[in-house]
Amino acid sequence: MLPEIVVTNTLSRKKEVFKSSTKEVVKMYICGPTVYDYTHLGHARTYVAFDVIKRYLTLRGYNVFHVQNITDIDDKIIDRAKKENKNWLDIVEYYIDDYLDNLKKLKINVHIHPRVTHHIQDIIDFIQALIDKGYAYVRNGSVYFEVDRYPEYGKLSGRISHEEWRQEEEYLREKKKPYDFALWKRAKPGEPFWESPWGPGRPGWHIECSTMSSKYLGVPIDIHGGGEDLIFPHHENEIAQSEAYYGVKPWVRYWLHTGYLKIHGDKMSKSLGNIITLKEATKKWKPEVLRIWLVSAHYRSQLDYTEEALKQAERIYDRLVLAADNVVKILRNGDPDFSLTEEDINTISQLHVLRYRFHKAMSDDFNTSKALSAVYEATSLVFKKVVEKGKVGLALVSYKFFSEVNNVLGVLDDVLSISGKGVVIDVEKLINLILDVRQQLRQQKMYDLSDYIRSELQKLGIKVMDYKDHSEWVMM
Repeated sequence: MLPEIVVTNTLSRKKEVFKSSTKEVVKMYICGPTVYDYTHLGHARTYVAFDVIKRYLTLRGYNVFHVQNITDIDDKIIDRAKKENKNWLDIVEYYIDDYLDNLKKLKINVHIHPRVTHHIQDIIDFIQALIDKGYAYVRNGSVYFEVDRYPEYGKLSGRISHEEWRQEEEYLREKKKPYDFALWKRAKPGEPFWESPWGPGRPGWHIECSTMSSKYLGVPIDIHGGGEDLIFPHHENEIAQSEAYYGVKPWVRYWLHTGYLKIHGDKMSKSLGNIITLKEATKKWKPEVLRIWLVSAHYRSQLDYTEEALKQAERIYDRLVLAADNVVKILRNGDPDFSLTEEDINTISQLHVLRYRFHKAMSDDFNTSKALSAVYEATSLVFKKVVEKGKVGLALVSYKFFSEVNNVLGVLDDVLSISGKGVVIDVEKLINLILDVRQQLRQQKMYDLSDYIRSELQKLGIKVMDYKDHSEWVMM
């Protein structure tokens, strides 16, 4: 029995048992990039973290639907276009290509990438509803959310005093309160705009995520995430306008946030000019190495960029690849085992314990740091007890462990291929071999392991029937 999954909810500031709003389906929305510059390692920290979270939930039987937006209209995009004397759409398309190319390299699959400019009417409708409900007001062609109309504002960030918050400084004179935030910004000369009931303009930053996330995921959303720098004001504003619009609390069940990526003690960010782009990083390091390094610390903690940390991740990756590759070679070329020694049974038991430790770590708020520790110990065990003996039975158990690890970490896709070089596995012989190993486990009274094997075979559509001195199987 695997442990239940718990997550640290930024909203409640405590660990909670994870339960999706819809049985076996997880609706996840992650704040994506504003495409005015290259994707960098700080972005990758968040994207890989939530990809691993999605992968683990999938391994545990959930169907995760992943939406990650693209902000393709924003002050920064307009400023970049002016600075380079280019059309803002050319800026957008160039950096979207960079972003998508890097996701592909990092093996991150997103189901839907909604773009703001493709959902202008949806956003206008959302804003009009907030006006009609009395939560928003129009001033000189712009629309603002009236924060005082939403009493719970500040519950995500923990900020209590509204008076110290000032949002959209350039519009202070026309807002009721300095902390009211823009839902719609009136057009300035020379800027892109769309027509609306309040005049030409464009969406504010926060309204786009509320609109697009709920359009594709419905209400409530199970997981909403991003970097911790988005907690205030972005996610705080999202909660206010979304719960005001839908009248549903909570609008999001679990808020998850990644810690900063630091370089030389400072947060890696475009504003500080200390970024390392993924385009640069993937020229020097394999994407798999970057993935291992990015999950070497817990997703909520800060992660420091150093060359030594990347070299250590590369060593871990190379060792893991070598161990998995040796296991695959044994399965390709080894002869079936007809018996297992006491030492072999003990090795299987140790691998089972390490597998449980991996799951225990991942179940505890997706603690990849502890999970990697279990993986590292498993590679040592495989080298000492599996590779040296070359037994197919031991290799099968090892292969299962590495497959589960890869389903989460996504770093062994090119290694875990049993069939290759013209070799095709005889499935019937393979299943019989697994049942022989399981029978010996039963004789050793290791029923938890034997039950686990039967359960996993059943998931693959293979029903096992136990008799006094043997087992038989049929395809379901």
